[in-house]
Amino acid sequence: MRLSAPVYHLKRKARLLSRQQNIPLHAALDRIAVGEGFGGWSLLASKTNTAVSASELYSRLSPGDLVLIGARRGHGKTLMSLRLAIEAMKAGNRGVFFTLEDTEKVVLDRFPMIGADHAELASLFEFDNSDAISADYIVGKLAEAPRGTLAVVDFLQLLDQKREKPELMIQVQMLKAFARARGVIVVFVSQIDRSYDPALKPLPDLSDVRLPNPLDLKLFNKMVFLDNGLVEFKAAS
Repeated sequence: MRLSAPVYHLKRKARLLSRQQNIPLHAALDRIAVGEGFGGWSLLASKTNTAVSASELYSRLSPGDLVLIGARRGHGKTLMSLRLAIEAMKAGNRGVFFTLEDTEKVVLDRFPMIGADHAELASLFEFDNSDAISADYIVGKLAEAPRGTLAVVDFLQLLDQKREKPELMIQVQMLKAFARARGVIVVFVSQIDRSYDPALKPLPDLSDVRLPNPLDLKLFNKMVFLDNGLVEFKAAS
């Protein structure tokens, strides 16, 4: 079924409707979905996934992976990272969401947007938005994490924004070594440079990752790029 607008536009429309009519976000999402001919938002989300679904992406990840999810603002990179955490929790693993940008309410409000019930997964989910988030902090928090835990870092370019924190390259190297040793999956949400032009190529790639500070992108062994509803998975050769 063809939508009247890309999914990310419909989500924005739902958030606006939620504010204007003072209704829960999940109710606004369902209204938008009904307007598009679906019984609810979860049906719309499941029927309109393109290229690669979150469950398929998760099946391609392994303990010890360092994953990068890149997209322009508003094109679903944070939602995809949360989807992967939810897939991990559905498999009985822990999901940890580290963010230097969002509040807990903002993140929890995204669960119904992707057809998930936070209450059902609460025992396996941990949210952390401490100002102290860095590689050292994450390693400390996950020191006893079971193998298979999936940790999201939102987002890559904020890790070294404070001068007292180590350089970005050092932090990512530390997390890569920790992920391998502990058997956890670390997923980095990443900005895309403004120079990326979707008219020239439908999806961004590693060359489009915004790097205000030096970083060897070969440290990532799995990558996911999104734009306008399209999803592409890449693995380092």
